[in-house]
Amino acid sequence: MEKIVIANREHTPARHEEHGAYTFDKHLIVPKRAENRCTVAIMEVPPHKAAFPYHYHMNITEVFYIISGCGRLETPDGEKTVAAGDVLVFPCGESGAHRLWNTSDTEPLVYLDCDTTAAADVAFYPHSGKAGLLLEGQPGTFFPLSGAVNYYQNDPDA
Repeated sequence: MEKIVIANREHTPARHEEHGAYTFDKHLIVPKRAENRCTVAIMEVPPHKAAFPYHYHMNITEVFYIISGCGRLETPDGEKTVAAGDVLVFPCGESGAHRLWNTSDTEPLVYLDCDTTAAADVAFYPHSGKAGLLLEGQPGTFFPLSGAVNYYQNDPDA
């Protein structure tokens, strides 16, 4: 980041994504770039939806600050209720696994999402048995864990 950023959600375009139970509007404030050490976004999740499946990262720490609304946070230690004013910190590795559902019938769940960045990251999705390879500047590539191969498979010299 080369300069101070002052942004307002109302003046920042949102990217809308919808995949069944996973729906969100993402207002990207600080994008993932080589010169940025973190990304910052404001997430809006409609009632009875989540933004992303249950997952954890190996090289990225995620921090959420709940601006408004309420939700149910799924973690390896069970489920917890969260609400406006709560700060959620998800460390790297299995202990940081999470999924955040909006539990409201009427109000969006709005939170600030600040993440550290890494040139390369691996995300694991325990409920669906897959992993994602997340490389800077490229779309994520996802693989079923059941498709694991031998280290030397397809190597012509093995």
